[in-house]
Amino acid sequence: MSDALKLDDDLQASQPEIGLALSRAGVTGVQKAVRIRRGDAETVMAATIDCTVDLAADQKGVHMSRFPELFEGAIDLLVDGEALLVEVLAEQIASRVVERQHALRAEVWIRAQWPVRRRTPVTGLKTQEMVMLCGIAAASESGTRRVVGVEAHGINACPCAQGLVRTHANERLLEAGFESGDVEKILELVPIATHNQRGRGTLYVGTEHDLDAETLIGVVERSMSAPIYDLLKRPDELFVVEHAHLQPRFVEDSVRHALRDALEALPQLDDHDFLLSKQVNFETIHIHDVVAERFGTVGELRGELESGDPSRRQTTLADWLAR
Repeated sequence: MSDALKLDDDLQASQPEIGLALSRAGVTGVQKAVRIRRGDAETVMAATIDCTVDLAADQKGVHMSRFPELFEGAIDLLVDGEALLVEVLAEQIASRVVERQHALRAEVWIRAQWPVRRRTPVTGLKTQEMVMLCGIAAASESGTRRVVGVEAHGINACPCAQGLVRTHANERLLEAGFESGDVEKILELVPIATHNQRGRGTLYVGTEHDLDAETLIGVVERSMSAPIYDLLKRPDELFVVEHAHLQPRFVEDSVRHALRDALEALPQLDDHDFLLSKQVNFETIHIHDVVAERFGTVGELRGELESGDPSRRQTTLADWLAR
């Protein structure tokens, strides 16, 4: 029995066969019910938690079974007593993991669906939309950093195809005998056809300030050609379609609008805070999708917008969390 593995042997703390440190090791996709607060509202929601720690070269593994135990402890201690912002919950869990796992650094991601109540744009009917809230935190002996994020959907109308349709329509109207001045009026009054793309916009903000998720959701939705709704009557559908075609945008346009509008909507952000905008458009006339992304500190982005010169550095989310 002396050579057999005992139940109290700490195999994870033993020397690995290959002495390489690991950047990340942990668990992903842990499902938990948590109570989250946003502003004056709070609700219990299903959340998905990912948690990883760094691993030293002389340590074989991390104690994977302790992660769910730590989640339970943090949720029982913190959430049952007080509903937290999702990014604060991530920060609390990351700090506890560093302490209990004796890690130099821990990183936690929490994603949860948040219900947003709104009214349809024309008929004013009540509807509930689901958006994704995301809390990210990194903790180490030197302190913690946290990020709050949202994911929301909308629709983008393609400017390129619309330009081609407009040119062709102009030629056909002139050939049909319309005067050029009348053609211009017609094309200004009638929405020009194009292909539409349902889009998913993501906005992450790294800051110590408590932010209103509704503000971030509004920034993301306004960055696209038009918002979308689960419930639409015919007048609402007409509004969404016409609105989208009057404001065509590329996937790249949405990222730029989201970042500029975020800086305008959140003047309290410090230059060392962080922003990331990502837009994915789900194509309708291609079998692939399109994506655009930009990230950086608030100072980097403000400087680029003010000067017109490209920033010499674009700080990544990983770099910002590691500071």
